[in-house]
Amino acid sequence: MSEGGGSDRGGPSDAAVEPLGGLADREGWRVDGAAARVHYEGEGDRYSVEYYSPSDCVVYWKVPPEAGGETAVPVGRETVPTPLRERIRIDLDEAGIDPEIERRSL
Repeated sequence: MSEGGGSDRGGPSDAAVEPLGGLADREGWRVDGAAARVHYEGEGDRYSVEYYSPSDCVVYWKVPPEAGGETAVPVGRETVPTPLRERIRIDLDEAGIDPEIERRSL
């Protein structure tokens, strides 16, 4: 994982902030309002993973190479490497969020 942790807790209710604060304490996660994001790079692939507190869901985005100039696009879970999905479930669980929400279809 890359990108430093940190949080911006201005705005959402205390109930929404609590799990987000737990994610902000995990390696690489950043909180922005009612969402948290972490970036992953491995084996030539780049992903942005977002957890949205109000809807209690996880969205995976495939990020193009830095020099690619393309736009990140949402991708289905079945295309995301298993180790990354496992890491996201661990982070959710450690933050006090039900890790099963990672498996939810949107």
